[in-house]
Amino acid sequence: QVQLVESGGGLVQPGGSLRLSCAASGRIISINDMGWYRQAPGKERELVAVITSAGTTTYGDSVKGRFTISRDNAKNTVYLQMNSLKPEDTAVYYCNVKGAVVPGTRWRELWGQGTLVTVSS
Repeated sequence: QVQLVESGGGLVQPGGSLRLSCAASGRIISINDMGWYRQAPGKERELVAVITSAGTTTYGDSVKGRFTISRDNAKNTVYLQMNSLKPEDTAVYYCNVKGAVVPGTRWRELWGQGTLVTVSS
């Protein structure tokens, strides 16, 4: 079994920064893609950023130049550094993992429980 636990959400003023973390626990052999999605009230869940096992990154258009995704494979952890935050960044941020390999099993996709980010003055 693999469990994803997010942390780092909270309240921040516009222009501020937050750093989200998502740690995958379990007897993990490898993970292909790790990423972040977000869902604002009344909106569809959208891609924020994804990073592959090779370090290739993809960002949603609305966060390019402001957010940076990274991962620590030794810790099975993905991070999202969020700078220059805007009120429209307010959402529940969900950690996403694709292709997690544990002994005897390959998990196609996993989701964390979500962490709330509120950007408000």
